[in-house]
Amino acid sequence: MNPHAKLIMILSLTLGTTLTISSNHWVMAWTGLEINTLAIIPFISKSHHPRAVEAATKYFLTQAAASALILFSSMTNAWATGQWDITQLNHPTSCLLLTTAIAMKLGLVPFHFWFPEVLQGSPLPTALLLSTLMKFPPITLLVMTSPSLNPALLTTMAIASAALGGWAGLNQTQTRKILAFSSISHMGWMSMIIIYSPKLTLLSFYLYIMMTTTVFLTLNKTKALKLSTMMITWTKTPMLNATLMLILLSLAGLPPMTGFLPKWLIIQELTKQEMTPTATIIAVLSLLSLFFYLRLAYYSTITLPPNSSNHMKQWHINKTPNTPTAIFASLSMLLLPLSPMICATV
Repeated sequence: MNPHAKLIMILSLTLGTTLTISSNHWVMAWTGLEINTLAIIPFISKSHHPRAVEAATKYFLTQAAASALILFSSMTNAWATGQWDITQLNHPTSCLLLTTAIAMKLGLVPFHFWFPEVLQGSPLPTALLLSTLMKFPPITLLVMTSPSLNPALLTTMAIASAALGGWAGLNQTQTRKILAFSSISHMGWMSMIIIYSPKLTLLSFYLYIMMTTTVFLTLNKTKALKLSTMMITWTKTPMLNATLMLILLSLAGLPPMTGFLPKWLIIQELTKQEMTPTATIIAVLSLLSLFFYLRLAYYSTITLPPNSSNHMKQWHINKTPNTPTAIFASLSMLLLPLSPMICATV
């Protein structure tokens, strides 16, 4: 991609995200979402591969439909109440339409079909943007409108997302699809608690961004796009593979890793809200996700391929230090002792 075009697209992504999360008017928020959508499409389709073009088309159609629903929801609310303030969403039909539109943008069940396919057709850095930065504006809109949302609808979609995110990821061999279903499962956890504790949702989202960024950066460094490729990356970067195993266990939510903190706080908050059966169901469903995280960790570190590579050049690659990956990896594993301070901020 031309450096000037790349700079324009990155600035547009920054502008669109900032515009949406800082606006109080529905039209400005919708404008930011549209800028984001148009700016990410060249990154998805830059390889000119048919799969990349298909992914860009699917992404554009889905996001355009979701943005149209958001605009229709805000217009319906303005027609009924006479104002365009995001925090004053009071009309029941508008609330329902907005929840549906945000679910489409986040990839929540039953609007999840586009997300694994788009991630599979995108390069790893673009897949990282789609899994992290592009979910920030919709999450912000959900947080701003959380007092008006329907708890039963959100809880149903959250449980379905946690279930399908774990179940559909069991039979996958492509790392990008596995991380897509992992994202769907994590979005279910965040949607579950957003009505009762919006700050906890944002905390979970920040920790999810940190851990997912580490996994994507590591996979991009080792060029591991399939499970079979992960089995031979130990010959190139053994320490990075060992770190990847710990990051995956953190993403699964196993103590004493950082990823245990958001799940622990969410289950605690659900119990305080007298939703113990819901907390039990979503905790049991996380075992499905744990299975494929453990399988990824097993393939990356514990097992060896039946025909390991004997090519000596793999052992003599110039290993350039990657400071961002090291920082994100440390934070993704070691933040749990700081949980009292983090809980105090929530």
